[in-house]
Parts: sequence; structure tokens; C-alpha cells
Amino acid sequence: MLTEERYKLIIQRLQECGVVKLQELADLLGASESTIRRDLIDLEGRQLLKRIHGGATLLNQKSQEPGMDEKTFKNVQQKNVVARMAAKEILDGECIYLDAGTTTMAMIPYIEAKDVTVVTNGLSHVEALVSKRIRSYLLGGMMKTHTKAVIGSIALQNLDNFRFDKCFLGTNGVDVEMGYTTPDPEEALIKRRAHQLSGKTYVLADSSKIGEVTFAKLFELKEAILITESVPERSRRSIAQKTKIIEG
Repeated sequence: MLTEERYKLIIQRLQECGVVKLQELADLLGASESTIRRDLIDLEGRQLLKRIHGGATLLNQKSQEPGMDEKTFKNVQQKNVVARMAAKEILDGECIYLDAGTTTMAMIPYIEAKDVTVVTNGLSHVEALVSKRIRSYLLGGMMKTHTKAVIGSIALQNLDNFRFDKCFLGTNGVDVEMGYTTPDPEEALIKRRAHQLSGKTYVLADSSKIGEVTFAKLFELKEAILITESVPERSRRSIAQKTKIIEG
């Protein structure tokens, strides 16, 4: 198969799936992993895709939300550091809201507080929570197949039945001027409402999210505590002036 033919099929597969794994492409195209890896490097150089650990994804647009499969393989160590710090903020007997997302998902194994009640809009989250025998409620509503997050008006109505000691939210962007942002306006509504219903809000973001801006605004930096494994030096002073930071 000619190189340009492989390129065309790689891009076509990405447009269908959003993210592809290296081995999947090798099997699909009948080429070696080293050949596919070189193809991905070249296509990334042409700004047609973005390489991630073990594969590739389409270049993110501000309104495009990466899927769970893609996010699971990104910045794994950083997310685990953030998740461990966040879980330590949960105290015995608290009622918390746990947002859908891979970083909040990573919190669950580290939750050690007793008699905790969790409300979540993440399908994968409630399964993990129940397996750990944590009292859990899953919001009803429309399920996003891409991220396995429950969103929409029904979810918002369900959310109003609860009040939280703390909520833990994911974000796709942390910016001094634009605040916290996420690609999907409907998901932003759920996050914002959970924040409004909580006594204290924590936003979990690995350092790759700092300085990024996506489509839909959640709220200002000053309205939540930022948990991150590291704040880039170029942003440290300006962010610290806006919000409290818990840093690994």
C-alpha cells in the first residue's frame, strides 16, 4: 500500500472513531507498528492529527470533547497524583458530587473516608463506586456515548434534589482570564449547577490543561480550589492571585 493511501485511511478512521490505537492501525493497514508510528509523526507534522500514548486523535477543536478512551491514556501519572490529593479532601460522613471524567474517576480507589455518599453523572464512576461499597446515586438523563456522562434537562432536575458538602469537577481548560472551560455547553450546565449546590468546589486539572481555553465557561477561577500536580512557572503567580491551589 502506498504511503498516501495509508494516510488517507488513517484520517478516515480517525474521523469515524475520534481516536485510534497504534496496533489497531497496524492490523487495519497490514503494516508494522514502526511504519504506522512514522506515518503518525508525519501526519502530526502536517497538523492533521495529534499523537497520544499508544495511538492518535484528531486535533482538538474548542467545541470538541475528547472521548473516554482517548483521555484514559493521556497524562496518566499526573492524573493519579491529582486524584490522590483530591480524595484526601473527602471527610467521613460527607455528601459529595463526583463529576464524570477520567481524573475524577481516578479518585475512587483513593477514597478512604467512611460513610460517604456520592452523587455522580458518570456511568463508569457509579460502577466503580458500587464495587467499592460506597453509597452512590447516578443522575438520570441523556447519556453521552462519547464520554459516558449524563447530561441534559432531566439530569439538571435530578441534581436539584441534592445538596453537597463538596463537589469535584473536571475541566478541559484553566485560564486566568477565561476561567474554567469545557467543550460541551450542556455538560458545563451540569458542572455549574453542582458547583452552586456545593459548600466547597474543587476543580481537578493536570498541568496540560493550564493555559487552555475551550468553548463553554464553567465559572471564574476564584470560585473553586484548583487541584493540580504542577503549575507551570509562567502561570503560577497569576493563578495564585486568583484562587487557592493544592499542588503535588
